[in-house]
Amino acid sequence: MKPRMNAFAAAPALMKEMIDFSMKVQGSGLEASLMELVKIRASQINGCAMCLHMHALEARKQGETEERLYLLSAWRESPLFTDRERAALAWTEALTLVSQTHAPDADYAAMRAHFSEEESVKLTLLIGVINSWNRVQIGFHAVHPVVSRSEAA
Repeated sequence: MKPRMNAFAAAPALMKEMIDFSMKVQGSGLEASLMELVKIRASQINGCAMCLHMHALEARKQGETEERLYLLSAWRESPLFTDRERAALAWTEALTLVSQTHAPDADYAAMRAHFSEEESVKLTLLIGVINSWNRVQIGFHAVHPVVSRSEAA
């Protein structure tokens, strides 16, 4: 895949604002591990290779296990995720696929059972931010760093 453009070069001031907002949401106080799971799950749904690459690496740096990363797309069938993580992942899916789901009451209620009102806003903004990044990266065909098989071995 060939990149279409570099959004950071084309609109640096606006992209800096996006980064600044992303950093504010990242520093909002939700658990770092939960935030990475949410970002990875939304990026899986959207098919954003750049974001999957970035957030899987970050999750690993924070101590996330390979097993949980492998099973994230099937989190409903795995006992490895906490009830709080499950609620966040269900809300992530509902909002990432909002044109299909319309944010069902059941997913909202499940999320609210584990998140305060303030945390609910933080989580919802996090989901919005990663979906925005997915659209920027996919839309402009951003290419993730590539390590050759020989270098990876």
